[in-house]
Amino acid sequence: MRLDKYICKSTELTRNEAKKLLKTGLVRVNDEVVKNGALQLSDTCQVAVEGQLLTKRSARYIMMFKPLDTICSNVDEVHPSVLHFLDVDKAFDLHIAGRLDVDTTGLVLITDDGQWSHQITSPRKACQKRYRVWLDEAIAPSVAEAFARGVQLKGESTLTQPAQLEVINEREVLLTIMEGKYHQVKRMFAAVGNHVVGLHREKIGEITLDEQLEPGQWRYLTEQEVASVRR
Repeated sequence: MRLDKYICKSTELTRNEAKKLLKTGLVRVNDEVVKNGALQLSDTCQVAVEGQLLTKRSARYIMMFKPLDTICSNVDEVHPSVLHFLDVDKAFDLHIAGRLDVDTTGLVLITDDGQWSHQITSPRKACQKRYRVWLDEAIAPSVAEAFARGVQLKGESTLTQPAQLEVINEREVLLTIMEGKYHQVKRMFAAVGNHVVGLHREKIGEITLDEQLEPGQWRYLTEQEVASVRR
């Protein structure tokens, strides 16, 4: 990790403030003054500011019930970022592991652990995501088999990976997929002649959205939930 990033993760300082601190000569790495924020630290490096050793803050793992009309981004655009709902230090240093569209609600996982989130977002890891889907038209009996085989999405050269469809009623279903293509759930139903009118993510891997959370609310993941992603 870069020295300036380490300082930011160990203090309340921003990146610019960390760079200014380095210029003062008050930062020592293994008891030697270092002013270069780009210095790469090893696991054995000790960083001190004015003689006080710094300890990097532990990684944070959060689940949130994403409300409608919010975006999974570190930058506000037309709609506000979900990170505004987090009452934590340096919320905008976190990132979302598995984004949802502005009109989709449900489970999002938020962290500052890049290796952990890679287990969720990498196509090679085949992490399952379960969605509750409300449809404009009654679901055709053939759709479950079609999704299990894979369907051709508009603009794609290959079929989707096998997906599991569970019918709740003729216009409400549960869909479990292992990919994260752009607007994938909506495009899958469009490919079989239907239209999604409501979409809500309930589960990522073994982590299920806490039923006690209301839209916009969040909590830290338990140790068991965090560990489930690494298995």
